[in-house]
Amino acid sequence: MDTDNLNAALAGASVVLFDFDGPICDVFAGRPADQVARDLTKLAAKDNPELEGKLSGVDDPLEVLRLTHEADDAAGLEVERALTAAEVEAVRVAGDPVPGAVASLEAVRASGRGAAVVSNNSAEAVRAFLDRHGLSEQVLTIVGRPEGHPELMKPNPHSLIAAAERLDVDVSLCALIGDSLTDIQAAHAIGSTAIGFANKAHKHQLFVEAGAEAVTDSMQAIAQAISPQPGT
Repeated sequence: MDTDNLNAALAGASVVLFDFDGPICDVFAGRPADQVARDLTKLAAKDNPELEGKLSGVDDPLEVLRLTHEADDAAGLEVERALTAAEVEAVRVAGDPVPGAVASLEAVRASGRGAAVVSNNSAEAVRAFLDRHGLSEQVLTIVGRPEGHPELMKPNPHSLIAAAERLDVDVSLCALIGDSLTDIQAAHAIGSTAIGFANKAHKHQLFVEAGAEAVTDSMQAIAQAISPQPGT
């Protein structure tokens, strides 16, 4: 981890954007994602048997949603409602926030900057988790998955643009902390700073190659980089 890069990436940010699943919450820690994906596949194929083959072996609930919507809007909306309910249930049993996440949110607020959550998960699930852990006051706005439009999920920068507009800040003054390549791509698509949270070993090089301004395997390190330094 390059501490200088991390400090520099955050120094110019007036708003820090957090991806949800990874940097703040391990959404499917208590309710495995592959099981949710299988349940959604069964629902999608109920009235459209052709989808069963298309979705066979897909273990990412968000990818099930994307593919279903591409094939059948009505089925896609039904799957989305079920996914939102599954996410809300999943965050209820997901356990505590990711180590360092609370400190990072608190550090943003203490530094006088704003924090927002931009997620491919539903805003309902994000809100439920933040409320459950007393973190809602740390976050100025939540932009979740746009209902009926999975094509606007990251890597599309829609959620980042929406958050910046709500907070009346230029996207170039936002830094996004995310644990997926799609986060890096979404940030760079609009000129925001991208910080890769490499919560799995293979991600570090992936984020470096994608041009992330900083990469870290520790949310606590992000909190320390955000916190005002003594004497400043």
